[in-house]
Amino acid sequence: MIFDFSDLKGKVAVITGGAGVIGYAVCEAMASAGIKTAIIDINKEAAEDTARQLSEKFNIVCFGVEANVLDKQSLIDAKKTINEKLGAIDILINGAGGNSPKATTQIEQLTDINDLEKSFFGLEMDGFDKVFALNFNGTLLPSMVFATDMLQKGKGVILNISSMNSFRPLTKIPAYSAAKASVNNFTQWLAVHLAKTGIRVNAIAPGFFLTNQNRFLLTDEKTGAPTPRGLKIISNTPVGKYGKPEDLQGATLFLLSDLSGFITGIILPVDGGYSAYGGV
Repeated sequence: MIFDFSDLKGKVAVITGGAGVIGYAVCEAMASAGIKTAIIDINKEAAEDTARQLSEKFNIVCFGVEANVLDKQSLIDAKKTINEKLGAIDILINGAGGNSPKATTQIEQLTDINDLEKSFFGLEMDGFDKVFALNFNGTLLPSMVFATDMLQKGKGVILNISSMNSFRPLTKIPAYSAAKASVNNFTQWLAVHLAKTGIRVNAIAPGFFLTNQNRFLLTDEKTGAPTPRGLKIISNTPVGKYGKPEDLQGATLFLLSDLSGFITGIILPVDGGYSAYGGV
């Protein structure tokens, strides 16, 4: 047994949402291990820019592909391009996701039944549907499309990006929390479904990291200081700080490598102790 990540060198990976803050850190980890990576993002320019940076930094094949994770044909077209440039796919990371103010309540708890507009009852289904679809269907559809290469190889890894909200839902964000809980369930279901094919399916559940999707909730737009909500999160995270995207890199490479060859169907928290803390 080789106790490093050398088995990953030369593998072909696809990551959705790879141009985001967390996506970039995951791509960086893969590039450092010698993985050839196709970065899928709905923003082609951002995907190509990320790929260029990583190619130059690590001297590894990496390129950006435009695709919509909610459009199966778009993903099929992207797969054709990836196969032509890199060959058959060994690894899929489902990183596309995020929240929206339109799926976020303005208050944490309802105390005045005469002010329903700011509560759960004031949410519009359009915003809720978009957030749920992006996070859940945006994991389901890429798995359907890109894992077919792994079936032919008899080996492969699917790694989903979940969230601590999936275990302990935060106030204000019902769509995001529900979708990530669904991602966890789907991760376990698919792991069992594919267990005899040689494909492993796991997920990482990040704790609280500042990203473009949650910054409006956790920091003051004008000062950059933590909001009251941000302070509550930090006080309930035993290490006393937000995570850095780089904190996900070791866990990612471990779950992608043969070092975790007997691990499938798990959701691994990377949360600074948040899930272990009861608040007192």
